[in-house]
Amino acid sequence: MRPLPDTPDDRPRSGFLRFARSAWSRLKGDAPLSLDEGELEQLRGLGSVISMEDVVEVYLPISRLLCLRAAATRRLRATTGAFLGRELPGAPYLIGLAGSVAVGKSTTARVLQALIAGWPERPAVELVTTDGFLMPNAALEARGLLGRKGFPESYDRAALLRFVAALKAGADALCCPQYSHLSYDVLPGRGRILRRPDVVIIEGLNVLQTGTRQCVSDYFDFSIYLDASIPHLRSWYVERFLALRDTAFREPGSYFRRYAALDDAEARRRALDIWGATNEVNLVENILPTRDRAGLILEKGADHRVHTVWLRQR
Repeated sequence: MRPLPDTPDDRPRSGFLRFARSAWSRLKGDAPLSLDEGELEQLRGLGSVISMEDVVEVYLPISRLLCLRAAATRRLRATTGAFLGRELPGAPYLIGLAGSVAVGKSTTARVLQALIAGWPERPAVELVTTDGFLMPNAALEARGLLGRKGFPESYDRAALLRFVAALKAGADALCCPQYSHLSYDVLPGRGRILRRPDVVIIEGLNVLQTGTRQCVSDYFDFSIYLDASIPHLRSWYVERFLALRDTAFREPGSYFRRYAALDDAEARRRALDIWGATNEVNLVENILPTRDRAGLILEKGADHRVHTVWLRQR
């Protein structure tokens, strides 16, 4: 495992513009705020501390940027159609969202989904998590990969690639497989139908992964990476583990029910073991190397607040 610095890399990044939070906030312009505190509360994930201030200062400028870029993409398609002398079929605007376990991807994805749905044209926005494309536990166990769940090889990458390609091709209806964090497994025979959405956010640990002839990220119109130092991520993971021990782990049928009876010290030790053996290894070997492939990097501090934004110039 390659060594990793304790803080996000703050050195200049080739091809990126760096913004302090205050400077980034000024770029929100007249972007509509389509969320209130009550709605934000429903979008927060377990342990998430996102505030309305975060929404206004960080995520509203992102929403404005995405709105402008999506409109430019539509104009480009119309221009190409004019050149060809025919109208090209519509395709959803695809946004990839990557980052480590415990960095807050799910909450960020839900907040962005709500803000995008509030654009003037009121687009239909779908959120797809790559968890649904994990191989079933039985298949992972047969391959000796259950302990590497979340690593690139634990996904049905061919199925995910087919799904994203069909999505971008404007398929009329696509079935998106569903995953249960309670049973820690893909739900067989369960799926959600996507019917030609205007915008799709695809969230997952490895969505910016390369190394194959064709990659999921090849189909993205824009991508975002949530970044934080390993000590912060480790701490957030332990906090979340403790919160789950007192909630979801106690549910009947929970895959992790055996952890519900652990005391604080035992639970912390177990969480640190899981983090060190699996999540940190996956981060260093697979997730972090994809960071600079993103169009936008959001760096978080110890309080979960984004303090620095890096925007790719292209």
